[in-house]
Amino acid sequence: MRIWSHGFDPKYPCVYIMASALNGVLYTGITSNLAERVSAHKQDMFDGFTKKYRVHRLVYYEMHETLEAAILRESRVKKWRRAWKVRLILEMNPEWCDLFDENWGSVEDGPDDAARKRW
Repeated sequence: MRIWSHGFDPKYPCVYIMASALNGVLYTGITSNLAERVSAHKQDMFDGFTKKYRVHRLVYYEMHETLEAAILRESRVKKWRRAWKVRLILEMNPEWCDLFDENWGSVEDGPDDAARKRW
């Protein structure tokens, strides 16, 4: 099931984690438009870390009611040990599937979605 289908563009504060590969390089970020931000990462529109290390797969995200809550959560998660971030990913997405459907420009809501790409 898609949480956001093409054409519906909610803007909610969100903390997300992207990976370069299964158990690869991780990047933690924040956005108010997850589908748009992930699409930009996949197209290497941002110079820097995600482009350099080819961090293109959305493997985790969580929505927040306020921008302040999302900023606080992101700053905490960025300070975590890698093992803690991996555990967080595994709780939501045990197969490290790409949660972004490039065909529809939408974010999937969990590992049971049939359209999800596997590693």
